[in-house]
Amino acid sequence: MNKLTLLLFSTISLSLGQGSPDPVLDTDGSLLRSGTEYYILPVFRGMGGGLTLAPTRNESCPLDVVQADLEIDNGLPLTFTPVDPKKGVIQESTDLNIIFSALTICIQSNVWMLEEYEGQRIVTGHGVSGNPGVDTLSNWFKIEKYEDDYKLVFCPTVCDFCKPVCGDIGVTITENGRRRLALSDVPFKVMFKKA
Repeated sequence: MNKLTLLLFSTISLSLGQGSPDPVLDTDGSLLRSGTEYYILPVFRGMGGGLTLAPTRNESCPLDVVQADLEIDNGLPLTFTPVDPKKGVIQESTDLNIIFSALTICIQSNVWMLEEYEGQRIVTGHGVSGNPGVDTLSNWFKIEKYEDDYKLVFCPTVCDFCKPVCGDIGVTITENGRRRLALSDVPFKVMFKKA
């Protein structure tokens, strides 16, 4: 085999080995789709319900992403928008915006964003949708497989030269007892239920 044939064979083998990421599935086993409303629910019940928006600071606005207090509460419906808006199916480990669909008392976008607050990196609901790059770095999240379920991750790759602090999204308890989402060493195990 000459060098050119070997190089061509190696290149084809490598490109075939790089498949696209697996699609994310909802609780019915259906593909998670861009623009369709879902609830994000905890896999383990008994410690709060689905995800919603609520004030967690010393003021009524902005609203942050929290778990609903009651286990039976599904929270607010939300949609996922991948970094490539032409993709209709949400794939694992792919940058996406997460956007609550409901109206709130605060004038904010309801787009998830990671924000520094009192020494913690918390998930809040006043980010910017789309426009991937350095200016929107804090607005991009990922869904990754975690054991037999999923977890939410902050580790955006929408900027080639940026070095974001990456980590799993978990639940922290605030002074007023709210279960707020933030970067954590303990991932929040979730599932997605069609609204």
